Amino acid sequence: MTEQTVRQVLAEHGRMSTDANTIGLDDDLYAAGMTSHASVNVMLGLEDELDVEFPDEMLNRETFGTIGRIVAAVESLQD
Repeated sequence: MTEQTVRQVLAEHGRMSTDANTIGLDDDLYAAGMTSHASVNVMLGLEDELDVEFPDEMLNRETFGTIGRIVAAVESLQD
């Protein structure tokens, strides 16, 4: 469920040239066209959609670099 939601939010806010549903879990989202500005919109979209809040130490390129890392971050916040 979390992965599907992350893909949906990426499709809405990621501004990527690649369809979020075709990106592999470990594919670089920045290489797929996501900008730093778009990653902030993705973060805000995920917070709204999943009712989580990313702490400052997670607000970096590493956390939002791949779908797999985003899913892991969200799941750690939901535990």
